[in-house]
Amino acid sequence: MTTLKLRHTGGGVILPVRLTPKSSRDEVVGIEVFGEETVLKARVRAAPEAGRANDALERLIAHWLKVPPSSVSVAQGGKSRAKQILIEGDAGVLSRLIEARLAELKSD
Repeated sequence: MTTLKLRHTGGGVILPVRLTPKSSRDEVVGIEVFGEETVLKARVRAAPEAGRANDALERLIAHWLKVPPSSVSVAQGGKSRAKQILIEGDAGVLSRLIEARLAELKSD
């Protein structure tokens, strides 16, 4: 079983994500190994033009975690499929929330 490794920062957590733009729907799919890292796999309908896919991903992650959209931002990988998403807030609370949401994905 692969596990997603979150990085704690002073202001929240960094979530590794692999994004597929121009998909048929906006969704968090699950986790997968991408390169040497286990990442969250997400899809958005938006095209990767003018930051639209990044904006859609930020909204998707905020909705998925039920946190304010202003607390989610692309920290690295703005022009790549592999992204590092910063979620601002209490790192311990966010880590538990992410684990709970991943467990819900596995049970579907």
